[in-house]
Amino acid sequence: MALHHHLLLLPLLLILTVHPSLSLSCTPSDRSALLSFKSALSEQFHGVFSTWTGPNCCSGWYGVSCDPTVGRVAGISLRGETEDPLIAASGRPGLMSGRLSPDLCRLDRLSSLIVADWKQVSGPIPPCITSLRYLRILDFVGNQISGQIPPSIGNLRRLAVLNLADNRISGPIPPSIVNVAGLMHLNLANNQISGEIPPDFGNLRMLSRALLGKNQISGQIPGSVSKMARLADLDLSNNRMSGWIPGSLGQMPVLSSLYLDNNGFSGRIPDNILKSPGLSILNLSTNKFDGPIPDVFGPRSYYTLLDLSNNALTGHVPRTLTSAAYVGHLDMSRNHLCGQIPNGAPFDHLEAASFLSNDCLCGWPLTRKC
Repeated sequence: MALHHHLLLLPLLLILTVHPSLSLSCTPSDRSALLSFKSALSEQFHGVFSTWTGPNCCSGWYGVSCDPTVGRVAGISLRGETEDPLIAASGRPGLMSGRLSPDLCRLDRLSSLIVADWKQVSGPIPPCITSLRYLRILDFVGNQISGQIPPSIGNLRRLAVLNLADNRISGPIPPSIVNVAGLMHLNLANNQISGEIPPDFGNLRMLSRALLGKNQISGQIPGSVSKMARLADLDLSNNRMSGWIPGSLGQMPVLSSLYLDNNGFSGRIPDNILKSPGLSILNLSTNKFDGPIPDVFGPRSYYTLLDLSNNALTGHVPRTLTSAAYVGHLDMSRNHLCGQIPNGAPFDHLEAASFLSNDCLCGWPLTRKC
């Protein structure tokens, strides 16, 4: 999962990361801060810190880059994933333990801070991180970091990437996060985050990916989300959310994937959601939706995945699905649907599992005849 997120971030990282310069000297204060950061961590198998010697941290220190315009440390990039050249050469996965030292905050020209996929880096995020006003990339994915997201995270006004997925972070999403106007990628998935999504979350107008699945988030989807004109991927799956889905989500111009599965959402499925021409992945499974499935599909409907399973939906299988441009994976099982399954595409390539455990469906691909 972590690798997938890194690959999606690669173009952005290439733009934002400052490259090292061998001609720079290292300021004593930056060197001291780096060594304090190193002393709080332990990595025994790959020699990640073996090059962190000598007076010049801007020259040859693995994972450290400096800004040539000011001669200061601007980037730390330490990845434990198997695709990293250093890790790949060793033939074994990355493993690092220890904590994130608050001395990181002395690197006040830092624009990129990546300590990712080391599995055992633990402890809290130092609250002083939010004083690093030049920070644009903050990536701690794939560790055991605990505690809360610093409440003053909104002070990082230049932040474009915040990736804290696959950790043990708890507490709420700080309301101040909506002040990070340039945030483009937010990944908080697979933590223990609770509370509600800030009501003005939609103020993050530059956000293209909001991945908040596998947490303990409650409450409703804020209506302000529909104002996020650049949001392409929204994942709220596997939480404790409830209420109705705002129909305005179906009018978002570039939304292509919407994961709301495994929550407590209820009410009718809005027409606008199903007939959204840009939406190609929609997972509403394992909720409490009821009523008929809107029969609103058409030639602009293109679904690689449409999962409405395990709800309380009634009525017929929508016949307009036969006019859709494409439907790949379709699952309407475990509902209360009745009647004959329509003939033709996409139903002619689907399996019976897509329609099992309904009240009275019949016809291909089920064995029950009409």
